[in-house]
Amino acid sequence: MFESLSQKLEITFKKLRGEGKISVNNVEESLREVRRTLLDADVNYKVAKQFIEDVQKRAVGQEVLNSITPGQLIVKIIHDEMVKLLGETKSDLVFSQTPPTVILIAGLQGSGKTTFAGKLANFLKSKGRLPLLVAADVHRPAAIDQLQMLGKQIDVPVYIDRDASALKIADDSVEYARKNIRDTIILDTAGRMHVDEEMMNEVAAIRDRVRPHEILFVVDAMTGQDAVNTAKAFHDRLNFDGVVLTKLDGDSRGGAALSIRSIVQKPIKFIGVGEKLDALELFYPDRIASRILGMGDIVTLVEKAQETFDQDKAVKLEEKLRKAQFTFEDFLDQLREIKKMGPLSQVVSMIPGMNKLPANANVDDKELVRIEAIIQSMTKEERLRPSVLNGSRRRRISIGSGTTVQEVNRLLKQFEEMQKMMKNISKNGARRALRGMSLPMR
Repeated sequence: MFESLSQKLEITFKKLRGEGKISVNNVEESLREVRRTLLDADVNYKVAKQFIEDVQKRAVGQEVLNSITPGQLIVKIIHDEMVKLLGETKSDLVFSQTPPTVILIAGLQGSGKTTFAGKLANFLKSKGRLPLLVAADVHRPAAIDQLQMLGKQIDVPVYIDRDASALKIADDSVEYARKNIRDTIILDTAGRMHVDEEMMNEVAAIRDRVRPHEILFVVDAMTGQDAVNTAKAFHDRLNFDGVVLTKLDGDSRGGAALSIRSIVQKPIKFIGVGEKLDALELFYPDRIASRILGMGDIVTLVEKAQETFDQDKAVKLEEKLRKAQFTFEDFLDQLREIKKMGPLSQVVSMIPGMNKLPANANVDDKELVRIEAIIQSMTKEERLRPSVLNGSRRRRISIGSGTTVQEVNRLLKQFEEMQKMMKNISKNGARRALRGMSLPMR
């Protein structure tokens, strides 16, 4: 997420921090670089121009020019202005005091609209609500089938009527929700490959009939400026309440995220960060600004860990670490817990300073897959007592895991070093051992 943008900005900031003295000239030169970087990231040119002007007003003030650490202070100013650009505060969904709450989802075909409907239902269910998915896209039978499949995966009912119009389906779903005690309706409406009058009329008619409490516009973040233009067209007709950026995990540039709010003046409420149904995050402007500027996002990382890791297992693991009894069985358990948190590259991006890694640093999930395959190719005895792993056993493991003997040896060496570290911690009487472990990177 935002890798290209983050790395280019870091180069500019590095030059700025290295300046012995900050002057109006080198501030302006650095901000020109920032502006070029934003335009390269497909940020709307008006948004980029205004952003630089706002930063410059603060950056050339006496407070900065006389500061002991002007470079760092300018980076902070850029961070603060970026938070403003993204919306300043998190924007929550609005729920009706009298159920059911109706959430209408609109967007172009291929934007991830139907998948988002499933993710939103899963998210709301995890918060204790009782969602109902409604298949109101009657123009694309595959969308109905997809929504039905998603509903089964998350155990959420789906209202379907293949013979009715979209308007009648939306209308009838409200009564169905009341009768079946569902407090939140999620309407998946029709999309097209491009904005057209027929689609807009249909969505507007559904809005007028059911009067949704929330209208969410879903857009593919990877489409850059097209995302902004489409958002404006939808907003002019629907006056939606919030934006959902999908496929943000694949967007290294960040143009849509940085532009869209300024253009439509509506908050970004959710971001899609993966294909799995739990890969949905609330949008926090300050956290996203920190990620873009390479400051990491420790708060989200901790929240993900708290949601993922089993507390009882964590306590038992801490005891094992304290006694230096950590085995490959425990290692395998921890790998599986980490995988639940999402793609490794996404997890790593939340750690401050990780944008400074070399561009070719290997932090993808294939490394986790290789490690897991090696450990699973071991017998129970070998996992508990790695010392029995002689040459022939290592060859057998490499064949069984589809890896090389060198890769098996490297993992064993890393594990041995980890165990030595645990023993040192134990000998020094540390009260708290590591709750996780360093993942090998190549």
